[in-house]
Amino acid sequence: MHASVRAAAVIVLLATGGAAPGATLSRDAAASQLLALHQEVIAAHLAGDAAPIVARESQDYVEAGRGEITFPTLEARDARLSSYLKSTRFEKYQDLVEPVVQVSPDGQLGWVIAQVGAHGVRERGDGTSERVEFVCAWIELYENRDGRWFRVGNLSTFAPPDSTN
Repeated sequence: MHASVRAAAVIVLLATGGAAPGATLSRDAAASQLLALHQEVIAAHLAGDAAPIVARESQDYVEAGRGEITFPTLEARDARLSSYLKSTRFEKYQDLVEPVVQVSPDGQLGWVIAQVGAHGVRERGDGTSERVEFVCAWIELYENRDGRWFRVGNLSTFAPPDSTN
């Protein structure tokens, strides 16, 4: 299923409250798994390691942000994220509010809404460095595939620079 069709299906399923028989995990257990994946993303940013993030992303992935919808390949996302995290050392990358975690009634789809504050230093290609400071909020869409959660979509937004922590 194409990622944009799946994202629309997530919205329809969640809006209608539709449930399917055969869910294997309780919704609370599934929500705990999604929260743990979110915490892995936080830890990966602090460690400068894209591998744990990319390992849970699907090939068919959709992103929305800065007024655009894109379908970057897994390889492109890995390259972009690896380069970014290798050049950036975060002193802080943490939740500013408790993430909102929800799971569909059938336990197959879920999402995490998060807001993080971050600051650190990014090394530029010319040998100089710059301070990095931002507040970002996003919604991460997940699909349970054969008992494993995979990120299938993301919509993110950054606060204006004067509102960072």
